[in-house]
Amino acid sequence: GLLERLDSGDVVVGDGSFLLTLEKRGYVKAGLWTPEAVVEHPNAVRQLHMEFLRAGSDVMQTFTFSASEDNMESQWEAVNTAACDLAREVADKGDALVAGGICQTSLYAHHKDEVRIKKLFRLQLEIFARKNVDFLIAEYFEHAVEAVWAVEVLKESGKPVAATMCIGPEGDMHGVTPGECAVKLVKAGASVVGVNCRFGPWTSLKTMSLMKEALQAAGLKAHLMVQSLGFHMPDCGKGGFLDLPEYPFALEPRVATRWDVQKYAREAYNLGVRYIGGCCGFEPYHIRAIAEELAPERGFLPPASEKHGSWGSGLNTHTKPWIRARFPPGTCVISHAIGIAFFCKIFFSASPSDPDFLNRSTTDTPHL
Repeated sequence: GLLERLDSGDVVVGDGSFLLTLEKRGYVKAGLWTPEAVVEHPNAVRQLHMEFLRAGSDVMQTFTFSASEDNMESQWEAVNTAACDLAREVADKGDALVAGGICQTSLYAHHKDEVRIKKLFRLQLEIFARKNVDFLIAEYFEHAVEAVWAVEVLKESGKPVAATMCIGPEGDMHGVTPGECAVKLVKAGASVVGVNCRFGPWTSLKTMSLMKEALQAAGLKAHLMVQSLGFHMPDCGKGGFLDLPEYPFALEPRVATRWDVQKYAREAYNLGVRYIGGCCGFEPYHIRAIAEELAPERGFLPPASEKHGSWGSGLNTHTKPWIRARFPPGTCVISHAIGIAFFCKIFFSASPSDPDFLNRSTTDTPHL
């Protein structure tokens, strides 16, 4: 189970983007951001689950974001049921766990009715319990109060509960600090706490650091979890990427590279985070980058790495002899270093030894 893996010190690699990725592929409607694709296009959802599994994901999260009754009306039960079935089908093809996921409701912002909102959470929980998911995730909450309500309901199942909020270092929408949010969630019963979505890797890790410090100060023990955006967002405000004019259709120039994600995974691990994944913008190759970076700790590479050698090594078999000649055996690492140095010189006027150069957003690159 999840807690057994985390308690033993194992790294748990999460999955990545579903809504934004399936919207790009033509299976999700932007704006609504609801997961009826599990019923309308199950093969597309199954394929994405498979890609994440092959890339190294240890968790198949049900595609049930915004799938509560208030968002989907009569479709909610069929969608939640189908999402559980698809996640379990793929998880059983590997050594993956199934997580039943709920998120913030559309009701809270206008009707802070605890009884009504908890009823919505319980409706989804009943399906997750019937389908025997391995653990539960309350994710994408911008209000600490509603997140606590979600954890309280999910704890009724007796299964492990993880809780992540879509907040940055400034805290939730009512000014509750990240540290206070983490403490409230753990006291409500969450065994794993952290952040997901809305903010890029580096901002998310800053928020995780604040959560960790507060939990230690309060004498509380919990595992840490981070699932950031797969985009660079150094210029967004408290609302995260929702505030940017590029959201949601022009975010591609901000996409994190696999090198960025490897650094994110390593820094998360060094911070003490052991559940590391991604949210919107995190494609399967990003998840593979996490699995490859942490392969020494995990003890193995994911299946998707079978075709992915060290940087540049594939050029040894290029059909053009003058390209093969650039990469004789043993020079890939050297060529990689030279390539980075050249890139920094031209685009950043910086040295690879500059400790901050990898933190620079791709949007900072001058146009040539």
